[in-house]
Amino acid sequence: MTKELENVMEVEEDTQKGKYLTFIIGKEVYGIEIKYVTEIIGIQQITEVPELPDYIKGIINLRGKIIPVMDVRLRFKKEQREYNDRTCIIVVEINDISVGLIVDSVAEVVDISENDIVPPPNSSTGFSNKYINGIGKIGEDVKLLIDCNMLLNDEECENLAMIS
Repeated sequence: MTKELENVMEVEEDTQKGKYLTFIIGKEVYGIEIKYVTEIIGIQQITEVPELPDYIKGIINLRGKIIPVMDVRLRFKKEQREYNDRTCIIVVEINDISVGLIVDSVAEVVDISENDIVPPPNSSTGFSNKYINGIGKIGEDVKLLIDCNMLLNDEECENLAMIS
């Protein structure tokens, strides 16, 4: 790789550092690092695939590319909800696989500096959530920051890679 290309890639990564796409599930606001996000689309026809976990709703055809979609609400063991005109699919790259994350609604892109991110409470306090890698503080608000790599384990990634 040329030095110029390396510099361009570093600048691109720096411009995304500390930026999070926030979305809503129920009453909670979550954030994922913008570097994982490919695009945001409205809810569309989902083709069910047999024998997948209930939180994997099926697949969509996005401009000729087959993408598995996960209902984040179900992944987080929350009550299922009818999709509406606010429901969105956030397409992310997880372990080199494009996956659609179905969320109640998308909020905004926010800047959260490292100084404003605290680790989640540990399991000794009775709080244990493998999907949350930090809590971002923005003024009086908090955003639960998702670790995209924890949304799917290795076996789930392999299974989804076969259908996409």
